[in-house]
Amino acid sequence: MELAEFVALENKVLAIAFALSVIFGAIARRTGFCTMGAVSDVYNMGSWTRMRVWGMAAGVAMIGFAVMSYLGWIRPLDTIYSAGRMNWLPAVVGGLLFGFGMVLASGCAHKTLVRIGEGNLKSLVVFVMMAIGAISAMWGFASALHVLTTNYGSFYIESGNLTPAWIASAFGWDASNIGLVMAIVIGGGLAAWAMSSAKFRASGDNLLAGLGIGLLIVAMWWVLGHMGYVAEHPDTLDSFYAGTASGSLQSFSFTSPIGRTLHLVMMTDLNQQIVLKVGVVTVLGVILGSFLHAILTRSFQWEGLYGEQDTALHIIGGLCMGVGGVVAGGCTVGQGVSGVSTLSGVSFIAVMGIMLGAIVGLRLQMWLLMRDE
Repeated sequence: MELAEFVALENKVLAIAFALSVIFGAIARRTGFCTMGAVSDVYNMGSWTRMRVWGMAAGVAMIGFAVMSYLGWIRPLDTIYSAGRMNWLPAVVGGLLFGFGMVLASGCAHKTLVRIGEGNLKSLVVFVMMAIGAISAMWGFASALHVLTTNYGSFYIESGNLTPAWIASAFGWDASNIGLVMAIVIGGGLAAWAMSSAKFRASGDNLLAGLGIGLLIVAMWWVLGHMGYVAEHPDTLDSFYAGTASGSLQSFSFTSPIGRTLHLVMMTDLNQQIVLKVGVVTVLGVILGSFLHAILTRSFQWEGLYGEQDTALHIIGGLCMGVGGVVAGGCTVGQGVSGVSTLSGVSFIAVMGIMLGAIVGLRLQMWLLMRDE
């Protein structure tokens, strides 16, 4: 592929990714899609409705990813979730930090972007602190946590991190067939569990969020993994996925992209070329999608912080999410839906870590409320 053709393809991929992220932001705001809210509802009220929404989104994404893999449209082993090292300790530690932080910050990464779009200045503070934490974990002081947890809590798996590949390697079967069967059983089970609730079915927003977010994850896998696949990069001659920063296949994820967005904004070298990648355009797209929905529904409203404690909690929460999300390899969308859709073992571990961290955060919130009474 010639360089001009590659640039044109990359621009096309980024434009479609941006459009998908605008839709993501609008749906997330319309429906209140939020993993932190789902955990909070279960913990505080015993309500599983919003958790069923997450279950349907993950199930739909899982089935879509497996079908495309089976048809040969995308290459599962090229995803960022299929690396040969089983980083179980980074997934646990990072997940705990992220889950704890998202409770203090009043929402996870994508929820922060949605709330910025609707005029929430608290979330703008969270965005900045989260970006600082992510940058530190990627390139700065906090990267030591990633290195330490990886060195002491990971091991190499020749077949990679995707569970279908484990089974295929052990029995000599075809991984795409195993992946399809597992996705139908697990993903279909999650969708059936969601639909089994009359309360879930009664709300069109629940169906819109579950199906909509799940299908958007699938669409992004297709755009980057099929349309954006380049067999030979014009510079390196290696296979490459146009629009990505790493060259590896990915879908929606927001922690590292939030850090990269602030890093791009803060660039001081005027001679350095500004290069947009899919992570940054999806961050901007989700904010725009939420903003447009807020304007069209006449519900845009400025909201600020409520005193010293509220400010401190949101600052700490943002930092924890930024560091934790990078160490864990993704957020509630990056690992919790995109990663889970690949049936990555690390993604399932990270999700459990996030849930446990959120419970710790909710307990802290309850203690603070009781103390202030």
